[in-house]
Amino acid sequence: MGPSPHAGDVVSTESPALTDSRLANLGARLIAEAYDDFENRFRIVTRRARVRFAERDWKGMAADARERLDLYERAARRTADSIRGLLENRTQDRMVWAGMKAVYSGLIMGRHDWELAETFFNSVTRRIFTTVGVDPRIEFVDSDYESPPSDPVTPIHRTYPAMPIPELVRRILRDSGLGADFVDLDRDAARAAERISEHLRSVGALRVVDRCEVVDAVFYRGKGAYVIGRIYSGPHVVPLVLALLHPPEGVVLDAVLLTENQLSILFSFTRSYFHVDVDRPWDLIRFLRSLMPRKRLAELYISLGHNKHGKTSLYRELKAHMLTSGDRFVLARGARGLVMVVFTLPGFDVVFKVIKDRFPPQKTTTRSQVKEKYRFVFTHDRAGRLVDAQEFNYLALPRDRFEPEVLDALITECARSVDVDEETVTIRHCYVERRVIPLDLYLRHADLALAREAIVDYGNALRDLAASGIFPGDLLLKNFGVTRHGRVVFYDYDELSPLTEVNFRHLPDSPDPEVDMAPQSWFSVGPTDVFPAEFSTFLGVKGAIRQAFEAHHAELFDADWWRSTQERVENGEMIEIYPYDSRARLEPRLR
Repeated sequence: MGPSPHAGDVVSTESPALTDSRLANLGARLIAEAYDDFENRFRIVTRRARVRFAERDWKGMAADARERLDLYERAARRTADSIRGLLENRTQDRMVWAGMKAVYSGLIMGRHDWELAETFFNSVTRRIFTTVGVDPRIEFVDSDYESPPSDPVTPIHRTYPAMPIPELVRRILRDSGLGADFVDLDRDAARAAERISEHLRSVGALRVVDRCEVVDAVFYRGKGAYVIGRIYSGPHVVPLVLALLHPPEGVVLDAVLLTENQLSILFSFTRSYFHVDVDRPWDLIRFLRSLMPRKRLAELYISLGHNKHGKTSLYRELKAHMLTSGDRFVLARGARGLVMVVFTLPGFDVVFKVIKDRFPPQKTTTRSQVKEKYRFVFTHDRAGRLVDAQEFNYLALPRDRFEPEVLDALITECARSVDVDEETVTIRHCYVERRVIPLDLYLRHADLALAREAIVDYGNALRDLAASGIFPGDLLLKNFGVTRHGRVVFYDYDELSPLTEVNFRHLPDSPDPEVDMAPQSWFSVGPTDVFPAEFSTFLGVKGAIRQAFEAHHAELFDADWWRSTQERVENGEMIEIYPYDSRARLEPRLR
């Protein structure tokens, strides 16, 4: 028998005609080989992170992050084209595809990443059929395996026995294999040990580590490297993250994270994806879930760069929720959007965002431009302030689970994106995001202390977005939200733009006081002109809350601050944005 076709090959099916079984075998092997090629490319880019960190090549790290994001779409598209060439006039023969799925399931049974391989098959299938809803005959609607079909040979973590905590930290850091020297390993180990001992005492432990398990692979993102594990102390299991930076002097331990909330923020849905090289993602995800039990599997897969499988997992969780609850879709809380219809399930903390057919005159954007903004956010460093969105096509949902006002909004405002029949609402295109509390609503109902914290973090969010090269465009509080950790994030992208494309201006002095009262501006304003002095007018808060904002962020009303940050971004500076609270950092800090 000759060699099986590769992903880029076009295979002729001219006489003699191939049987269903033969076509299924050829197609399954083609897709399996295409996935293997993609996975190898993904791992190659991921492995570069260690070298980038060791060499302090931050621009290279950012370029790798962008490159890796595009690998999947290209691979799935090429594979679908090859399958069309193989099957020709039988491309949509579901009998052949059912056989292909069965063969493919057997081919990937020996893989340690079988769940990602199943999702890749689904991605190819959907490019062929543009499937409405799901078809379990030709898709892995649920995984064929409830647990890994291949037995692990070795654990994904290394285990350290009981020893003095300073020595434990020293050994963990020494074994991390960063490829660069520490400035002062003993000093960092001693400081981390002191922090760990304090935390163990605070949770009622004996400040003794019985054993520690640490993931073999280091997690890289941006300028940071993270060693992740768990500490066992009596009945207590404590998360452990050693956050490392590499300034010119050498590697330093910058922070120690020891709580579920700290890890959850590190793995937030508002951050870019980690680069971590592992053979068995299923086992790694379960390890992380033991540290963050409230995190969805979908979010953890996405955080590691497996966003397509994360979307698969999210759909499965949605389906399970709808089978076990009576939740009905309702319009999301907050001011109604001018560009999107947004709805949610009360018991499932995501929102569904569907682009409207028409926008009001004050919105000069177009449907394609809105999609491009979401694409821009997907490929950009989200720096903990931009909500990640998963794009769904042909999502079929039961009509009887929709409240009338949601159906009415979708039918009247989103007819281009929605089909409704007696049983099903089919959404041809939507974005699914984690649900947050709109900031304007949060401030309305929070007590004064929490409201002050939120408005100050709103200013921090604007600073972080600017540092990452983003200007939100519309700074109204309704376009920002508050996460369960109290962090303020941005989620309305239709007016977002690169910071470098904005012209920040001072308001000119008026030649005549009466001019200020005129309904029209007396000076010219270009399409990219922004006047930070006007932010104060539109802040929308008063009294002590406003005073708190001005005490921390008065310079955000000054065009010079924005120009200075803009210049830093234009010069290629990667401004440090830490994915953890400053209280987690070690002192004194090396700069």
